[in-house]
Amino acid sequence: MPLGEDGNGWKKKTSDIKEHYDFKEVLGTGAFSEVVLAEEKRTQRLVAIKCIPKKALEGKENNIENEIAVLHRIKHANIVSLEDIFESTSHLYLVMQLVSGGELFDRIVEKGFYTERDASQLIHQILDAVKYLHDMGIVHRDLKPENLLYYSMEEDSKIMISDFGLSKIEGAGSVMSTACGTPGYVAPEVLAQKPYSKAVDCWSIGVISYILLCGYPPFYDENDAKLFEQILKAEYEFDSPYWDDISDSAKDFICHLMEKDPLKRYTCEQALQHPWICGDTALDKNIHESVSAQIKKNFAKSKWKQAFNATAVVRHMRKLQLGTSLEGPSQITPTSPCHGHLLPEEEEEEEEDDDLGNGEEESCNCTYCCRPASRV
Repeated sequence: MPLGEDGNGWKKKTSDIKEHYDFKEVLGTGAFSEVVLAEEKRTQRLVAIKCIPKKALEGKENNIENEIAVLHRIKHANIVSLEDIFESTSHLYLVMQLVSGGELFDRIVEKGFYTERDASQLIHQILDAVKYLHDMGIVHRDLKPENLLYYSMEEDSKIMISDFGLSKIEGAGSVMSTACGTPGYVAPEVLAQKPYSKAVDCWSIGVISYILLCGYPPFYDENDAKLFEQILKAEYEFDSPYWDDISDSAKDFICHLMEKDPLKRYTCEQALQHPWICGDTALDKNIHESVSAQIKKNFAKSKWKQAFNATAVVRHMRKLQLGTSLEGPSQITPTSPCHGHLLPEEEEEEEEDDDLGNGEEESCNCTYCCRPASRV
């Protein structure tokens, strides 16, 4: 349905969004959208508003409508929430929960002490949130570290999942087979162009778990064809010396998630019951020095392409003396990676969505460069 043909009662019509919100400053920009820090006039709460010109959405309406439909259904403590949707004659405005704690890798690097147990607790939160999505019939399809943000600057802040531009709501009898996701995190069955299921998210969680314990990705090659070949074969190793101090339980957990056969792969529910997550097998040994060094090598910050201006949020919160106890408001959808999202060679009949990764494949705004440095 074209934007503006209001079959969705949850969209609020407005002639001017600034009647409701005071815009502060731009937090980030994408290929066809801008994210602005704003204050709601009625409540004085800070939010982040994703401003999308309708002109830029021509031909991509299904994609953004899909993201809205997914976000509108989700209410979970570890998932960035969509607070409101406004529509004017020229723009669509997504009012999102404000997430001000910064990105996952930044926080790990900044820590002086980091253990397997810390990684286990992070993955527990992610599993719980993704299980919630799966129980609702929603597959994220683009889980990666860049889409994991901390809620606040507090030391014990919870982690939040964001960016639902490629999410899919499973329909009765529908089959997902569109090639989408981010190279390096995408499951073998997606690359094999086979029908796939919510198991693709569990694979991605396995890849994230791997990175959290060593600081580098399990699959890497400068040549995408060779990278895809590694993933298709599920060829990865627990290299020495980086994995020497990591528990066998952690490795076992990863192997169950990064299982080539999706039918044998752990579900979120099974993963939550693994002793590395729910037991006491995650070690307390400090692995910060090794992991942070590898993160800095393999996920170098690309400052000039940074999509999420966390310092702007923190600065405003301090200025308003709101600290980090702020309850309400909004987020920034992080951006597409350097490689872009995988695109199908041709349109599929099974799905109408074009899986264009929020249409941002033409402009790389990644927060982390996806070209890892040598581990040697």
